[in-house]
Amino acid sequence: MRTWVREPDSYSCTLSEETRKMAREELREDDLCRRQALQQMRDWVVKNPRIVNCRLDSNYLLRFLRTKKFSCPMAQEALERYLLLRQTYSPAFNNFDMKLKPMAELLDLGYMFAAPKRDKLGRRVIIARPGVFDPYKYTNVDMCRIHGITYETLMEDEENQVRGYVHFADGLGVGFPHLTLFTPREAVRIVKNGEKTLPMRHKEGHVINVPPPLKFAVDFGFTLVSEKIKKRIKIYTCLEDALEFLDRSVMPLEYGGTMPMAEMIGLWKEEVAAHQSTVLANDAQRVREELYSDQARQGAVSALKQPLDLLPAAHRCMVGSFRKLEVD
Repeated sequence: MRTWVREPDSYSCTLSEETRKMAREELREDDLCRRQALQQMRDWVVKNPRIVNCRLDSNYLLRFLRTKKFSCPMAQEALERYLLLRQTYSPAFNNFDMKLKPMAELLDLGYMFAAPKRDKLGRRVIIARPGVFDPYKYTNVDMCRIHGITYETLMEDEENQVRGYVHFADGLGVGFPHLTLFTPREAVRIVKNGEKTLPMRHKEGHVINVPPPLKFAVDFGFTLVSEKIKKRIKIYTCLEDALEFLDRSVMPLEYGGTMPMAEMIGLWKEEVAAHQSTVLANDAQRVREELYSDQARQGAVSALKQPLDLLPAAHRCMVGSFRKLEVD
């Protein structure tokens, strides 16, 4: 008998009444629609010759259905694209283990973490501090993995699946060496997959301390995202301007809030640890790559080059700076 990473379950709604109302109004989700869509998704996965193994539990399938507003064809396409992405470049999109030395260090540094409280609209705020990422010590795979740990942990909460996410990034400390971690081609695919492949509802993005010399990189990034996402991202010249649009009570003390960042990081590590077994079990998902076209595989892969990661850390940025500039 065929087994799955997680077997089908009987859905029990954990959403608050307010969030259920939001799901009905924004996502067209009600009890009947959800039940029928889940069954349709499971039947499709089981009969799909390209999918070898996958999660069939409600929590997992609903994240794709909710992102696509319960359009089953779109949710099925998103799920398959997501599975293909994880497998096509497995070094960066698998083994999201917080105990790996680079991951443990980046978690302690507060490279990326979610504030423990929800904002006034019930959303989790993801705080990113890319300037603490040492591009001479860590690899582009490390960067992908720490993002994966963050996103996969948050997606396990169905309240987040409906409410969505707010992103806050502080560019202080970011320099040209950070840009050499990825080629423009890789950047294109990562940004596009971040918007179109990950089953996340990105509601707002707020950025401060963008170094003037790197403004061209930000402008390039804006050309890669949809108009919808572009309108949701704001760049500020100072923190106080950003706090006019952010819920100050959610932010770390160091960014105008009340709870010290170290305390937030500690709570975030506990949250990550609570979901580790589930997140790591996702690695068992498999698709039959030979049944996909070359175009489909190239569209899903992030195109990160493992040989670069095998070079000594001190040489990576030097090599990256001489990479050929080419985009899809």
